Amino acid sequence: MRNLIKASYFNTGKLHEEIKLSKIQGNYIKLLNKIQHCDLLIIEDFGLHSLDNHTRQALFDIVEGRHDHHSTIITSQFPVKTWHEIIGESTIADAILDWLVFNFHRLELTGDSMRKKKKLKG
Repeated sequence: MRNLIKASYFNTGKLHEEIKLSKIQGNYIKLLNKIQHCDLLIIEDFGLHSLDNHTRQALFDIVEGRHDHHSTIITSQFPVKTWHEIIGESTIADAILDWLVFNFHRLELTGDSMRKKKKLKG
C-alpha cells in the first residue's frame, strides 16, 4: 500500500492571481482550506512579485493555518533577510516570518542556474 501525499504547487505570481480570482468568485475560503490542509505546499519564486494587501493577508492566513501541521517549501532568489521588506506591512511580516523562519530548514544553493546550464547544453 502506498502512502499518498497531497501536495499543492504555486508559482507566487499565479498564487496572487488565484487569490484575487477566488475573492471575486466567492470561493476564497475553499481555496484557503485546500492550501492550508495539503500535506506539502510548494511556493516558487517568492519575492518576484510584490504583495498587495489581499495577498499579504492570504499568505498570513495560509502560514498560520499550516504552522506546526504541514510542510511548506518556499523557493526564492532573494535572501531571507529581505523577505520582511518583500512582504511589507511590518506587523504581518513579523508574524509570517516568525512562523516560517524559526521553524524551517534553509538550503542556500550556489552556482549557476540549472535553467542556464540546460540551455547551454541544448
